[in-house]
Amino acid sequence: MSASRTYKSDKTSSAPSRLVFDGRLSLEQQRKRAKELLRALHASDPDAIERFAQNGQTIPDTEISETKLADAQMVIARENGFASWPKLKHHIDRITEHTRQIATGMQPMLDTGNTLHLRCGSDIRNGLQIAGFQGDFLEFADPFCQGPVPNLPLDEFVSVRADFIASSYQITPKDALARCQREYGALTTLGDYEHVVLWFEHDSYDQLILAFLMDFIAATRPNTLLELISVGQVPGVERFIGLGQLSPELLIWCWENHRLPVSEAMLRAGQSAWQAVRSSSPDALQSVIEKGDTSLPHMIAALKRHHAERPDPQTGLGLTQKLILQIIANHGQLTVGKVFGHLMRSYDPLPYLGDLMFWTEIQTMMKSTTPLFTLSGDNNQDWPTRTISLTPEGIETLSGKRNFLKSFTGTRWVGGIAIRPKQFD
Repeated sequence: MSASRTYKSDKTSSAPSRLVFDGRLSLEQQRKRAKELLRALHASDPDAIERFAQNGQTIPDTEISETKLADAQMVIARENGFASWPKLKHHIDRITEHTRQIATGMQPMLDTGNTLHLRCGSDIRNGLQIAGFQGDFLEFADPFCQGPVPNLPLDEFVSVRADFIASSYQITPKDALARCQREYGALTTLGDYEHVVLWFEHDSYDQLILAFLMDFIAATRPNTLLELISVGQVPGVERFIGLGQLSPELLIWCWENHRLPVSEAMLRAGQSAWQAVRSSSPDALQSVIEKGDTSLPHMIAALKRHHAERPDPQTGLGLTQKLILQIIANHGQLTVGKVFGHLMRSYDPLPYLGDLMFWTEIQTMMKSTTPLFTLSGDNNQDWPTRTISLTPEGIETLSGKRNFLKSFTGTRWVGGIAIRPKQFD
């Protein structure tokens, strides 16, 4: 199994197809949706009436029959994230033109061969090439959202991270160290390019890596044009999971609409976030969150999600652990793969885990003298197909009658904070 797949690429592997919608809206389909909505409204369908109301069009019963197609089109546009139907149509026309240009090989000049595209995974590499980007691609994918993130000199820090990656993601220690050394070493070449573009989305996997890069760039000061693409939502995509789900046309849309120069304020915000993530005290992270610096537009929300992995005082569970138990409690016996799908689809407020990252969370939860759940099969069985069932102890922990840290036998990390077993009276 490749290391790049381990970290990020399979973030949507267990999610239903609607979660990996590539963003290419169809004008014909949207027109059809508007006509269907109008027919439903004329039939006084309660859901249609509510959809109109949610999008600023509360219609009295006496005026329902007078509602026009343009009114329904406005609702459809707003549901897709646009202020008006003309703006939705303009967006679709632009994407359609990009599709034509790609198909004919007539893409406009986007970047140059002296551009470097830096991303925390390999998921958009091929899409950038199809879209017509000419620059080099660099993957830097150390998943700081898991494992120890200690405040150590860089060479020691890299060694600690490589040890964690090897032990958690089924990679040999030699290969893990070689990959880490290669990726960290490649960062010293940023100044060799005229133009460096950082491609990131809004979750804690991406944003913690972005914080590290802002800190690194602030220290090394490469003499190059630096730009950031940070994306939190995409028009028409109901639940945006990541840049890797987007079509080449939508990557061009990101380039045209979300590209900003990296400012001094961004560098400072990244430095503050990175120092807080590495701190062994939760107070540092809480302080940055409360300050609420929006220079990096998605950083604070990602730090809040990261901070939520600290154990709840009553249950001893981090948010991901709690959600895993809640999914099983709500749905009964499931395969581990289906639990991951539910987590990514609807339970996690800001999904960030890849598939084996999720399995690492499951394995960590199994380190207990009184297990929270049982797993069918053995280690020779593919983990997504194994059935997971709550134990009575798991049910009591979820309800707050037990504290997981009383029976936990391992060590879990939230950045620089070590979560270890605790003794209770």
